[in-house]
Amino acid sequence: MTAGAPRAGEDGFAGHVLTTTTVPTPQRRTYWREALSRTFGAVDMSVPDEVHSGTIRTAPLGRLQVTTVDGDPLEARRTRRLIARGDEDEYVVVKQLTRGGARLEQDTRDVALRAGEVFIYDMARPVRLILPERFQTKSLVVPRQILGLTESDLRQMTASPLRSGTALGGLLSVLVSRLADTAGSYRPHTGELLARNVLDLLRVLADERLGRSCEETPGGDAALLLRIREFIGRHLADPDLTPEVIARAHHISVRYLHKIFEGEDTTVSRSIQSRRLEACRQDLVRREAAHLTIVAVAQRWGFTSAAHFSRVFRAAYGMSPSEWRESQRR
Repeated sequence: MTAGAPRAGEDGFAGHVLTTTTVPTPQRRTYWREALSRTFGAVDMSVPDEVHSGTIRTAPLGRLQVTTVDGDPLEARRTRRLIARGDEDEYVVVKQLTRGGARLEQDTRDVALRAGEVFIYDMARPVRLILPERFQTKSLVVPRQILGLTESDLRQMTASPLRSGTALGGLLSVLVSRLADTAGSYRPHTGELLARNVLDLLRVLADERLGRSCEETPGGDAALLLRIREFIGRHLADPDLTPEVIARAHHISVRYLHKIFEGEDTTVSRSIQSRRLEACRQDLVRREAAHLTIVAVAQRWGFTSAAHFSRVFRAAYGMSPSEWRESQRR
């Protein structure tokens, strides 16, 4: 089965499309199962004997992947055996059900879902999703490493619908839907900034759902933490970005800045370095940055020492920057 071709539509979407539209009817079931497996990895997909139509649209958004699926009834099951076989456990899925009904089972919870609701499931543990009627879903596939939530946090959030009637749930619902319709149409830098804002919103949502938005964030100032993260993102390429600069820009003391990050299981400096490394890792495999040397990529994102960059990159990803770039080229 050939990969879908990039397509830009009137709704602003520009990405890859897999559809049964041009597939002969007798071959549609096989095609559709393969398309679903290609998109969602090691998941056991049960589809009707006769598939009438189905479309999958995917596009990158910074470090996230945005996916819209329209299709006939199906059941998706990820078992312990499949988890052990694949590497999709590195991802968390934030999904909006935009048409039809559904049922989700994970972490001892079994919930019914209705159109408009957003829900989360973790690919690291067994999950079952049943879509008993024709449906549409819009998803954000998030690398768990950059989400910044512990496994314990995620266990409390999975299979627990985020009602659109709540303030944050409604905001996330609108955001997921709009991004799914327009993903792929943004320039890389814009897509990266949007992805960071999505991650920040998910973290705030997690704090609220886990009852720590005010109690466990020093000073209860989750909004300040969001502004600081956004500030770091905008100034990531500045080699002079330091805790002192960040604190001064937000009119707080350096000591208070460090206290805010204590609840994030990291430090300000480690957070900056982690985001710089991830930006470099992406640039090293981007076609538009292929002409840049590794040193130039490192300097582009605020690293002033090539030796230091190489050392921390290997510590973070298990290989040198040149090995990473070569592996992706192959």
